[in-house]
Amino acid sequence: MNGVWGITLRGMEARKVEVEVEIAGGLFAISIVGLPDAAVRESKERVRAALRSLGLAVRGRVAVNLAPADLPKEGAVLDLPIALGIARAMGSIPDIPPGIFLGELALDGRLRGIRGAVAAAILARDSGIPLFVPDGNLEEVSLVSGCSAFGAESLEDVFAFLRGEKELKPAGEFVPSSGTCSPDPDFADIRGQAGARRALEIAAAGHHNVLFTGSPGSGKTLLARALQGILPPLSTDEFLETALVRSTLGIPFDRGMKPPFRTVHHTASIVSICGGGSTLRPGEVSLAHRGVLFLDEFPEFRRDLLEGLRQPLEDGRITVSRASGSVTYPCRVLLVAACNPCPCGWAGDPVEKCTCSVPELERYQRKISGPILDRIDLHVPVPRLLPEELVAVEDTGAEPSSAIAIRVRNARELQRKRWAGTGFSCNAELPERMVKRSLMLSADVRPFLSSMAERLRLSGRGISRVLKVARTIADLASTEKVQVPHVAEALAYRDGGGRS
Repeated sequence: MNGVWGITLRGMEARKVEVEVEIAGGLFAISIVGLPDAAVRESKERVRAALRSLGLAVRGRVAVNLAPADLPKEGAVLDLPIALGIARAMGSIPDIPPGIFLGELALDGRLRGIRGAVAAAILARDSGIPLFVPDGNLEEVSLVSGCSAFGAESLEDVFAFLRGEKELKPAGEFVPSSGTCSPDPDFADIRGQAGARRALEIAAAGHHNVLFTGSPGSGKTLLARALQGILPPLSTDEFLETALVRSTLGIPFDRGMKPPFRTVHHTASIVSICGGGSTLRPGEVSLAHRGVLFLDEFPEFRRDLLEGLRQPLEDGRITVSRASGSVTYPCRVLLVAACNPCPCGWAGDPVEKCTCSVPELERYQRKISGPILDRIDLHVPVPRLLPEELVAVEDTGAEPSSAIAIRVRNARELQRKRWAGTGFSCNAELPERMVKRSLMLSADVRPFLSSMAERLRLSGRGISRVLKVARTIADLASTEKVQVPHVAEALAYRDGGGRS
């Protein structure tokens, strides 16, 4: 007798689990084997109560085997297939057709939503079998085109379907939200900061990392939040990638195609940002995939945490390894970091006086390593505005986010066409081997960059990143070749942080 198919999660991947049930005579007992975690072991009480609510009293010694035996099983996602397996072994329902069944059972038989439904839908589609999920996950699995999925409100509905007494609700086609919300904040509401606004436009167009340095109250956080309003909407594939990460954690997804924006406090742990733990879950850097990861008070983050971000920022993916195994998560993020110029925050301020000693200032600057700064393309000073600028009530006359977003979208479209077939969509994603021979440099760029690289002591990675930013600036100007002015502007941002 074949078992009932369920799943367990391994990172973002759903693995098939076959639930086999045998009932023998004797005093009542339920044992579950096959490396179940605590949530799976506790399912026997939820399953027994749910079956009792339908008038099915479980008697005898019940053995539940979760195969393959060497694959760890986690979560309450196996409640439904275990209940179906026991009911079939009791003869209460007919043979179960091929399919994957998911759901957490309430004591009265209701089906609660589970995490990992998107991964399960991908597995079901690739296996060519239908998927049965709680109603709460039906919209989520509709993201996966080609998957035949059905939703049920309760265990009773599933029993009725298997007996041929009723039909389950099929998953429809996912339609993203068409409503557009006004950016908050809008670039038109930001006073001054022309240099920072220009840097954010470049960052959005080429997906380049940014570091803002300025006194408290200069507007660094406001600028970072305004960035989301000029980023292009996610493509269908990008939206599915972000939904897959969120589904792995059981976080509801937004029907809009707006890129994610994640803010992390400097007291966060390495596991919460990079991912890991006993169940190898994704962290904030993966939840920000295809969007913005904002780290305020950048030097206050733990040194080992910042060093842990070096390779993910370069590769766009992060591998989490523990004794139980290793998984890889996507993390193609646009990093926006903000910091003060010194511990007291007032170094270089035209109004307040800095009280930091030279050793304190050097210690503060050493908190961020050179390799991390080397991976940040745009180093942008954010000066504090004068009081008369802050209290002015007249219109700023600045460009709104909608106008900037059009230029960003046009530049991104140029990049998609240029890098079509390479697996890359933005200039910042290009590997070192493609940079110098694929960016279409004008003849006078190389000697100019050579002289400036020696003067600014740029590393090899630094030169490549300058060229990528220059390519983005040229794309914003709709220029086919990278010219010296584009490189000069890119170098100005590179040197803005005082490091190469």
